[in-house]
Amino acid sequence: MTKYMDYMISPHPIRVFDPAVDPKRLKLQSLSIVSAGHLPGRTSQRRDSDFRHWAFVVITAGSGYYQIDGGEIKRVEAGSWFCLYPGAIFNYGPDTGGFWDEYYFTVKGDRVNEWLRDWLFEVDAVKSVSVDETLLHKMEMMFMLIDSGMPSNLDRAALLLESLLYELVSQGDRAEAGNRGRFALKIIEDLGRSLYETPSASELAARHHISVSTLRRVVHEYTGYPLNEFIHRLKTAEARNILLNTDMSVKEIGEALGYKDMFYFSRVFKRITGVSPRSYRSRVGT
Repeated sequence: MTKYMDYMISPHPIRVFDPAVDPKRLKLQSLSIVSAGHLPGRTSQRRDSDFRHWAFVVITAGSGYYQIDGGEIKRVEAGSWFCLYPGAIFNYGPDTGGFWDEYYFTVKGDRVNEWLRDWLFEVDAVKSVSVDETLLHKMEMMFMLIDSGMPSNLDRAALLLESLLYELVSQGDRAEAGNRGRFALKIIEDLGRSLYETPSASELAARHHISVSTLRRVVHEYTGYPLNEFIHRLKTAEARNILLNTDMSVKEIGEALGYKDMFYFSRVFKRITGVSPRSYRSRVGT
């Protein structure tokens, strides 16, 4: 391990690991760690940087930015990670006058292509990660294995990094699934509140800043019904409640729920419940 002061990078001691091992001594030829490091309190920024190998950067404190090929500048906060890779130009680092704590691992090998094909997607995104003792312990363990200089330990470090990256990706997938679920629930709750408004699909989509096709897909995925059918079922459930608890006529109920044609409303109600509105009131209400 090399631990030294570099005030151009950080006011704190940094650690850099460059394993000097003959590649022929590694049993794992498809993946190897080229370098790794811990840069606490990093203040320096990288501009117009290109890379020969893939690198994975984890930010555990502070904040900054990340930009690829002069595109959108993305925010980087504590508890995030991102990729650096060949074939692109990167600008990244802590905000001017600020800092971040950085762990990085640089790798090479054909195994990276397998990751990209099978599970490492959206490599241009800044992804979230839970920074806890488990994560820090795994990264420190990799440092120890790399620092030993033993070929077998370098193989172990590479496999541990692969396992860690897979967990980071899976963690992000679970978080994204949770976000999608909360968004779908928000839409469905809006539909439930809109039974008497009867907004159009385009109006509903506009409320949630999505396209009509996305609205239809989200509702179908999370309810099992097409949008219009799900709305019919929500309105039928409301009509059943009104039938049992008020003296409103079938025509009045249908009109209140946005059905201009009483006979159409009755057909929809019967298709879903198996009985007509009048029959439902007389059978269940007695």
